[in-house]
Amino acid sequence: MSKKARQPFASLYFFPVAAAYGALALPWSVLAQFGLVAGPPGLQGSLGHAHEMLFGFAMAVVAGYVLGPQPRRWIALTLGLWIASRISFLGWPTSFMAALANIAFASLLAYRVIPRFARSAKKWRNKAVAPVILGLCIAAALFMGLYQAAMPGPLYGVLLEAILLLSTLMFFMGGRILAPAVAGHMLKQNRELEARVQPRLEGTVLILMASVLVLNVLLWPPLRMLIGVLLILAAGTALARLLRWPLKHCLDRPDLLALMLGYLWLIIGWLLIALALMADILPASTAIHGLTVGALGTLTLTVMARTRAQRVRKDTSLPALMYVAVGLISIAALARLAAGTVAPGLTFHLLAAGSWSLGFFILLGFLVHLKRA
Repeated sequence: MSKKARQPFASLYFFPVAAAYGALALPWSVLAQFGLVAGPPGLQGSLGHAHEMLFGFAMAVVAGYVLGPQPRRWIALTLGLWIASRISFLGWPTSFMAALANIAFASLLAYRVIPRFARSAKKWRNKAVAPVILGLCIAAALFMGLYQAAMPGPLYGVLLEAILLLSTLMFFMGGRILAPAVAGHMLKQNRELEARVQPRLEGTVLILMASVLVLNVLLWPPLRMLIGVLLILAAGTALARLLRWPLKHCLDRPDLLALMLGYLWLIIGWLLIALALMADILPASTAIHGLTVGALGTLTLTVMARTRAQRVRKDTSLPALMYVAVGLISIAALARLAAGTVAPGLTFHLLAAGSWSLGFFILLGFLVHLKRA
């Protein structure tokens, strides 16, 4: 057995930590903002809530997934910096210590991941992963600099950029999981899937999202309409790709249906942000939750569960309770969208927070069970 084969996967450590943090910190932030419970300074405002959703929870999932097998010392260092980042930001969000820890974690993640993706990828679509991850790491560092300088205007632009970067990564990674999984399942049914990765559609969405990301950085209000149009085109292209993976042949594979649901939330999220930018039909702060709760929650929960199940049991099937968890995330997304539109107030915020938290507690229990198995 090679030395690399003996190295543990980073997901073994990062996924349970991410699930626990998602289950506890993000709902805690919602309750603290409504004054229902005491909360640390880093969770008492909307900016802190968004920071911990994106650069705390989501980046832990990204690290666990993209780091792959690593020497234990590198996993310990990376995870240690992530924990230090969370503690320092929660307690002292405007401190130099918080900025240093968060920037150090993002820098180390970039150092360990980006060269590997840049070297191993041959096609330009595969090489897109490296700049997306680099963009996320830069956004994490830039957020801390602007947060220290108390510049809320540009901060919201950085947060939207990070959300769009994450959605691009979810589109790419989700598609690369779904395509071979659906094809393999159909092969067992003596059917052949002609539309697998669908490189033209994938490449079109990546180009559209690259354009969106560049235009969003310019922070010029007249570009909102163009960004919205590009997001609608990306959503339509992604939907065409999703529809070419035949749902009817996957009804006996709920894990694939869960991934498709997450992919659908990704499309819905892009459309909601486009509507918010183009017509002010709903607040942008509400629209982004289609991505941050619906897509990010569904895809991360499903991918973490499937990845660890495959590593431990060589089987991606999941217990029925995990699909209850997937359903809870969609309930959380719908409740959060309702709270920002048709039913403002405490009730739907609590429903969203409670559903999200319960879903990720179920995931945490499953991951701990797998580790003990």
